[in-house]
Amino acid sequence: MDLKKRRMNKKLFTILVIDDVPDNLALLGQALKDTYSIQIATSGAEGLELAYNDPPDLILLDIMMPDMDGYEVCSLFKADSAFKDIPIIFLTALSEVSSETKGLTLGAADYLTKPINIEIARLRIKNLLEREQMRRELFRQKSDLLLAASVFANTHDGIVITDANNKIIEVNSAFSRITGYQREEILGKNPSVLKSGRQSVEFYNVLWQSLLTLDHWGGELWNRNKSGEIYAALTSISIVRDEQGNIHHFIGLFTDITPQKNHEYDLERIAHFDPLTGIPNRLLLADRLNHAIVQLQRTKDFMAVCYLDLDGFKPVNDQFGHGVGDQLLIEISLRIQDCLRAGDTIARIGGDEFVLLLLGLNEIADCEAILNRTLHKIAEPAVIDGHCVAVSASLGYTVFPGDPVDADTLLRHADQAMYIAKQGGKNRCQFFDPKHDRIATERGESIVRIEAALHNNEFTLYFQPKVNMPSGQIFGVEALIRWNHPERGLLSPAEFLPIIENTKMMVDVGNWVFRKAFEHMQAWQEQGLHIVTSINVAPYHLLYPDFVQFLKEDLHDYPSLQPSCLELEILETAMLEDIGRVTAIMNECRALGIAFSLDDFGTGYSSLTYLKALPAETLKIDQSFIRDMLCDQEDLAIVEGIIRLSASFHRQVIAEGVETVEHGVQLLKLGCENAQGYGIARPMPAEQLPEWIKNWKVPDEWKSPSPSSAVYKGSR
Repeated sequence: MDLKKRRMNKKLFTILVIDDVPDNLALLGQALKDTYSIQIATSGAEGLELAYNDPPDLILLDIMMPDMDGYEVCSLFKADSAFKDIPIIFLTALSEVSSETKGLTLGAADYLTKPINIEIARLRIKNLLEREQMRRELFRQKSDLLLAASVFANTHDGIVITDANNKIIEVNSAFSRITGYQREEILGKNPSVLKSGRQSVEFYNVLWQSLLTLDHWGGELWNRNKSGEIYAALTSISIVRDEQGNIHHFIGLFTDITPQKNHEYDLERIAHFDPLTGIPNRLLLADRLNHAIVQLQRTKDFMAVCYLDLDGFKPVNDQFGHGVGDQLLIEISLRIQDCLRAGDTIARIGGDEFVLLLLGLNEIADCEAILNRTLHKIAEPAVIDGHCVAVSASLGYTVFPGDPVDADTLLRHADQAMYIAKQGGKNRCQFFDPKHDRIATERGESIVRIEAALHNNEFTLYFQPKVNMPSGQIFGVEALIRWNHPERGLLSPAEFLPIIENTKMMVDVGNWVFRKAFEHMQAWQEQGLHIVTSINVAPYHLLYPDFVQFLKEDLHDYPSLQPSCLELEILETAMLEDIGRVTAIMNECRALGIAFSLDDFGTGYSSLTYLKALPAETLKIDQSFIRDMLCDQEDLAIVEGIIRLSASFHRQVIAEGVETVEHGVQLLKLGCENAQGYGIARPMPAEQLPEWIKNWKVPDEWKSPSPSSAVYKGSR
């Protein structure tokens, strides 16, 4: 602990008495002990040691001492910066002026001559200690002032001092650096010259009320610097009052926190706004939706919650790249905002999914007008990076409080309505119907049941032969999934596959079909039966990430199987949105030796487009046309047209739904030789197929003039 702190902690002044005469020590000690703390030393060396261990406030020092006289001891004390300011009073019997002069020259404060007059000694000691106390207080005040001046001048925080009338009387350099105002041009002015106008009159009224009541206020102020730029200042204002309690001056300290506020703003943007389009994200949408629900509970207005999903956005991404896709999303968000009113909200909650909140509506017609205008605007073509791109949107909506549910359920209902809009043809809007919710709930329960069926091994595969009618050759079979339902019996795929369409469950079931089909194919090969097997692939499964890689891994587990013994059937109607990606996947599979056929051909929207673009070797005429072609001339004409198209494009053709010999006869007349259907064989379990093949006989009406024997090598 340094000398100053040790002195401050003392309750009584300490006097060190250094004298080699015991009687003198006893006299002084007895006289002073009630008023001061007394230290006794009988030699100069002992006195120095005591002082170093516990510095005194005053020293009584005898001059005439052996070994080291008082003058030498005084010189040593004064030479040490820690003790040089301690008052020293010499004790001496010498009366010569020269002795007194020598002592004062060395720095002594006073003399007491022996024999010592105790009362005079008391008064002199008292006066010296009072002066020493005053000196110390002045030194402390000077140190405090120097420290305050240093802080004022060098602190990074701005400081402004105003008088009782709030006129600026002093500022520091940090004030000038932050505000841009130099000291000379700001003195005498009111700090209100810094106001930015961002905070209200009410805000400043509260500030002054708190300041005048508590003598202090702290908070954030938005001020404007000399250049006109707004900055944020974390500010503390205090009142200094005089002894009568009147305001003497104000002191304001402030720190420029603009960088922190900008960072907070950036974090706020990241947390609540979509980084690509700049519109609210899911988090901010939830906040606004909940707030709107609370507000609407006190009014008679209603709100529409709209779920919007773009149609055909993925092909744009795949064909032109994500850069074009991102720019399209920005353009779409701007178009939607142009269709909305002040107070409405648009939020992006997914890749190409948006939610709209339409507030303050009086009737449904207002909502429908806005949504129809939005759909029309979205569907307009856009030119981005030199590419003309066009998408549409499917939109579902519900209204509150007509749909009296919470925020999450409102969004779910709007999403369900959007799904219905997509199923209904896209580029349209659909109002939520409560029955949709019941359907969605039932669908969810059914998906769970189907998942359990997969785990419980309740599915099985049936196979339906494909034949060349004139020759009787069996050139392939189609794998068809069935569900051995423990309560409902054997179910066809039409009763459960639509439920899991466009879900991950469809991928799981599809992968099971591949593995099970490969298992049967390997068993047939071991029996000497080599036959091409067709497997239907759902669009969602075909476009699922790493489809080709998973297919390779499945085939790898059955090394005896050649990829050429596999054919994939894809729905022509499912290729509309992503023909580019589908074509790429098909080409990857064909490079492995896997063939493709287009299923249900003739029921799609752009059959000629697909026929030209998709690398499929075979077209399957949909059974809906085959079934009625004997009695419906239009169906007959369609079948004939498809057969001719397939020949023109050098594609194989096969007719589904051949239920009678007459169907086959008519197809042969039209030039179609390949067929499958109940007129040939119903789908059968895998273990029955070899026996059926042995017993298969082609109807005489179908035979060619010189029929060849049936072979089972999988040739097409």
